[in-house]
Amino acid sequence: MRRSWQVAEVSAVRAETARARTLRLRFPDMVAGVPGQHVDLRLTADDGYQAVRSYSVAAWVPPRELELTVEELDDGEVSPFLVDVLAVGDQLEVRGPVGGWFTWTPDRAGPLQLIAGGSGVVPLMAMLRSHSEARSAVPARLLYSVRSPDHVFYRGELDVIGQEDPQVVIDIAYSREAPDGRPVGRLTHEAVTASCFPPEDEPVIYICGSTGFVEAVAAWLVDDGHDADRIRTERYGG
Repeated sequence: MRRSWQVAEVSAVRAETARARTLRLRFPDMVAGVPGQHVDLRLTADDGYQAVRSYSVAAWVPPRELELTVEELDDGEVSPFLVDVLAVGDQLEVRGPVGGWFTWTPDRAGPLQLIAGGSGVVPLMAMLRSHSEARSAVPARLLYSVRSPDHVFYRGELDVIGQEDPQVVIDIAYSREAPDGRPVGRLTHEAVTASCFPPEDEPVIYICGSTGFVEAVAAWLVDDGHDADRIRTERYGG
């Protein structure tokens, strides 16, 4: 972990949804980390006021770049600037990468189960990308709950991974609006059980989303017989 602040330059931006976009940051020196880690961003206003926010790393781009995906919040102080204003060539103060518990690397044994709610898919996408880049033989599943097709991050890339990587199964659940023929509704205990590896497979499980989502899904998995020590969680929001 780099504990001091450094300046990174925005080298590229791309839209993920109408309210979210990915920022590629270029650092002056080599930057490396582990899927699941995050970085801190610090913004300073003209009057000296500072705001610090943490964002999960969506992708590592050796040797000097990484990507963050930011979703704009209605009451956000920082996210509207990052999504709507920040441009290629702008600079940001960055600290990190940070984190060691909510991380995964391709050398880890056992099936990989990823469960995301909304923008909680970001650190899990870093894990899925690492899995595919390493051509890992570890079976992996992603259960991704979103409001509608317009809220899906990384839509094209997820389609490609799901079609081309025989070790990966991707299941997207829609809570408000779904493509024709797909069920609509909040994720249920039954749906989670059906989509995830069974307890006897001893998967390592990563859950990321809002606090309520994470707590509900983790409790269902424990009720199903999964070892709580193999469930790792990350929350956003209050």
